[in-house]
Amino acid sequence: MKSSVEKLSDTRVKLTVNVPFEELQPEIDQAYAAIAQQVTLPGFRKGKAPRQLIDARYGRGPILEQVVNDMLPTRYQAACEENDLVVIGQPNVDITKIEDNEFVEFVAEVDVRPEIEVPDFADLAVTVPTVTVDDAKVDEEIDNLRARFGELKDTKRKLKTGDFAVIDLKATVDGEVVDEATTEGLSYEIGQGDLIDGLDTALRGMKTGEDNEFTTTIVAGEHKDKEATVSVHVQQTKERKLPEFDDEFAQMASEFDTADELREATKGQVEEGGKAQQAAAIRDEVLKAALAKTDFALPESVVDEQVHNQLHSLLGQMAHDEAALAQVLESQGTTREEFDKQSREDAENAVRTQLFLDVLAEQENPDVSQQELTDHILFTAQSYGMDPSQFISQLQQSGQIANLFADVRRGKALAAAICRVSVKDEDGNEVDATQYFGDEDEAAEAEFVEQAADQADEAAEAEASEEK
Repeated sequence: MKSSVEKLSDTRVKLTVNVPFEELQPEIDQAYAAIAQQVTLPGFRKGKAPRQLIDARYGRGPILEQVVNDMLPTRYQAACEENDLVVIGQPNVDITKIEDNEFVEFVAEVDVRPEIEVPDFADLAVTVPTVTVDDAKVDEEIDNLRARFGELKDTKRKLKTGDFAVIDLKATVDGEVVDEATTEGLSYEIGQGDLIDGLDTALRGMKTGEDNEFTTTIVAGEHKDKEATVSVHVQQTKERKLPEFDDEFAQMASEFDTADELREATKGQVEEGGKAQQAAAIRDEVLKAALAKTDFALPESVVDEQVHNQLHSLLGQMAHDEAALAQVLESQGTTREEFDKQSREDAENAVRTQLFLDVLAEQENPDVSQQELTDHILFTAQSYGMDPSQFISQLQQSGQIANLFADVRRGKALAAAICRVSVKDEDGNEVDATQYFGDEDEAAEAEFVEQAADQADEAAEAEASEEK
C-alpha cells in the first residue's frame, strides 16, 4: 500500500491511498465466499460455486464492490497512522480508480488536528481570589440555614427588603394591556431581583390593600423597548420570622448538639467552599493564560457540528418548534442572530480547549487507573441524576467510555501542568497550587472541582427558589 498527503489547510488534508490487489487477497476470498452463499447455480451446492462461474454469471462488479467496502476502513486507518495524522471528524471518501487485478485507489479529505505548540507553564503567572473566612460569611451561611426553617407570618407594617407580598400587576402601553407583565395573586420576595424593573422600589413602604403605580421599559414581546405604566396592588404582606440560633436550633437543623459546634462546622464549610472556588479559579485562569499564548486554526466542520448538535438538542426540548425557540429568545431579550453568534463562540471555545488539552495530555502522558475512570463515571452519572449502572450501560452501548477516559486524562495532564504555574491571590500572597492539584488522588479529581462548585451553586439557587 502506498499513501500520500496533500495539505489543504492548517486543519484539512487530502489523503491518497493506492492498494495493490496482492494485498487484497483476504477481502477477495471473503467476497467470493459471501456471494457464493447468496446465489444458487445448477449442479453446485450453496456456497460451493466456483469463482469462474460466479464471474461469468454475475460479473466482477459485485465482487469488486464488496472488496472495496471491506478494505476501506482498515486501509484508511492504516494510511492515517502511516502519515501520523490525528484525524478529527469523519472523512469524505471517493474511489478514484479500480484497475482489476492491479490496484484500487481512493482519496479521503478529512479534518486533522492543527499543529499546537504548548507554552511552558513555568512561565505563566495568574492571580486568583483570596480565600477569606470572616464572621460575616459565617453569619450569612447560618442565616441561610435559619431561613430554611423560618416561618412566614402576616404583617400590617410597611414592606421592606426581605418581606414577601402577594400582588396583582397590570402593565399597559398606550392603553393596551401587556400580557407578559400582567398577573394576579403573585407571591413575590422583595430584594431578590426585580421581576419588573422598578417593582421593588414601588413595593417598599406599601401596606396590605394599597395601590401604587410606576413606569418601566418592557424587555420582551411585541411591546419590547416601549415604556409601560404598571399598576401594583398588594393583597397581602408577610415577613419571615427566623428561629433563634441556639442549641435547640442546632439539634433541630443539624447533627450537632450545640450552636457553637454548628458555627464551627459552618466556618469549616465556608473555608472549604472558598478553597473549592479558588481551585476552580486557578484552573480557569491557568487555562485561559495558556490558551492566550497559543494560536492555532480551528477545523470549521468540527465547530459546525458542535453548533448543530447544540441547536438540535435545544430544539429537541421544544419538539423542534422553531417558533417556540423564537419566543423563548424574545422573552430573554435576545435575537436568533445573537443566539447563533453566541452558540458559535461557545463551540469555538470548547473545540479550542479540547484540542489544546489533548496535546497537553500527550505531552504530560499521565497514567489513568481503573479506579480513577470509575470515580469519574460515577461522578458524571451523579451530575446527570442517573443510576450509575444505567449510565454505564448507556456508555457501553454508545461507545463513549473512551471519551470519559480522555476527560480524566486531560484533567490529570492539566493538574500536573498547573503545579508549575506561579499563582498569587488578590492580596499578593503566593498560593501553593499543589495543595489542590499536586497529589495524585487530588489531581485525578482536579478536572471536576469546578463542576462540583457549579452544582453546589445550582443546588443553593434551587433551594432558594423552593423557599419562595
